[in-house]
Amino acid sequence: MQLYYKLCNIKNLEKLINISRTTYNDAFRENNTEKNMKEYLESAFSKSKMIKELKEKNTEFYFAYLNNIIVGYFKINSDQAQTDINDKLSIELERFYILKEFQRKKLGDQMIKKVISIAEKKEKEYIWLGVWEKNDKAISFYREYGFVKFGEHPYILGQDVQTDYLMKLNV
Repeated sequence: MQLYYKLCNIKNLEKLINISRTTYNDAFRENNTEKNMKEYLESAFSKSKMIKELKEKNTEFYFAYLNNIIVGYFKINSDQAQTDINDKLSIELERFYILKEFQRKKLGDQMIKKVISIAEKKEKEYIWLGVWEKNDKAISFYREYGFVKFGEHPYILGQDVQTDYLMKLNV
């Protein structure tokens, strides 16, 4: 099962909002209140916020396709678009999601390799990301690829202040 990728643009807005809300909700609804999830999904993936992100010159969204079906997406930020570090030598992997029905098929392996390839082409020294401290599956996945924890930061989901581990991979 070979994936291919397409850079998203404003024409993809509705598809991007839908997959963003669906994958985020599937990933985190079991461990958060319905109220906090609803509040977060409505604000983080609002039409106006997503338009702003798509127009940011240092942000790129990629859809991952399998047989002409979008199965996942990722978002990378460079330079001042990064949420914390803002290091010209790095890119931030801010979002990395696969639709539930396509998980456990090794598609994440292909997607992370694509992210690494993009970082190399952009001549970045490292990739960094934030991952929820309670998301053991994701933490384990990133560790398999050599990401190491180097810090923490708060992450607000609705009214709940959570902790994200900051992880990085030298490329």
